[in-house]
Amino acid sequence: MNTITLLDTAVEVNQRLKRVRSWMDERGLDALLLRKRRSFSWLTGGRLNHIGLSVSEGVADLLLLPDRLVCVTTSMESARIAEEELVGLDIEMETADWTEGTAGVLDRLCQGLRVGGDVFVSLPSAHTFVALTAEVAALSWVLDPSERRRYRELSLSAARVLESVCRDVRPGVTEYEVAAEVAHRTWAQGMRTPVVLVAADERISRFRHPLPTNNRLKKHLMLVLCAERWGLVTNLTRMVHFGPLPDEIERRRQELAEIDAAMITATRPDVPLSQVFAQAVEGYQEAGYPDSWRWLHQGGPTGYASREGFATPDNQDVVRLHQAFAWNPSLPGLKSEDTILVGEKENEVLTHTGEWVYLNVKQAKGTILRPDILVGES
Repeated sequence: MNTITLLDTAVEVNQRLKRVRSWMDERGLDALLLRKRRSFSWLTGGRLNHIGLSVSEGVADLLLLPDRLVCVTTSMESARIAEEELVGLDIEMETADWTEGTAGVLDRLCQGLRVGGDVFVSLPSAHTFVALTAEVAALSWVLDPSERRRYRELSLSAARVLESVCRDVRPGVTEYEVAAEVAHRTWAQGMRTPVVLVAADERISRFRHPLPTNNRLKKHLMLVLCAERWGLVTNLTRMVHFGPLPDEIERRRQELAEIDAAMITATRPDVPLSQVFAQAVEGYQEAGYPDSWRWLHQGGPTGYASREGFATPDNQDVVRLHQAFAWNPSLPGLKSEDTILVGEKENEVLTHTGEWVYLNVKQAKGTILRPDILVGES
């Protein structure tokens, strides 16, 4: 991080701390313990507390008290966390020997306090401890200006990476090789890859979440990327086809784009997620695929997780201003997915590069561009 970013982040973190402490007061909490990777990144303005990418909890906790913020970790991690993650922030360090772990330090700091946490932690000396996993996660759903700027940068970088791989890929490569190239280019841009999915030809229709295999590309390819930086995760899918499109794919691509555009248009402040889901179901019925929604979730809120939850017939959570979403409707052989940000007047497609091929989809309030299939020579 450069100096300007550090100064901006310090201001952002201080503002966030005030809001969280007010939230704690409303719930009668003396302390809030944050262990999840997403919570650490959110509260610190994009810093990291993880080692492994496959676990949700980090290796350094944040303990928010009424008058101070403490990072509790072990002697294995403390130097790097202090020097590379928490520089420029007013956060105290408490370090435990790695052979003992942090339980004793946390128990001492929380003695007699009413403590909440984003995961359950045993603190015998605390007055009370309550796990508030969902409530803490919801605090990060609405993105502030600094987060929105970071999210735009992340999303554009990730989309350019995935689209560059699509343009360079050729028939004969394996799905493994395609995934490796996506991962290489993503990491080279300072992003991590929580999810990389690749399917070629018949596997696209057979499997909605296709892990890469040794299957070799003949004509049709789907690439899915969830890329993470600063704790934020952006999501997108792109499709490639070599040679003329089959008639059924030609027809479905427009139908799918219309379903996707309708979902994006419906994603406006105070609209229940069940209503956006109903819009998708209606679109599938009109396209002649009434059960297609049953074979893959249709997406939902995103941000500090690839999905914060899914839109379902019963999900009455409402869309919030400055909240991010990633919808992913699909038809046999096709999927459409981008990350969007809910704006005051209209929604912004964060993973739109302007460098891809697009379909124009007319909606009541204007035209929405949805990603088309990139067609190459066979």
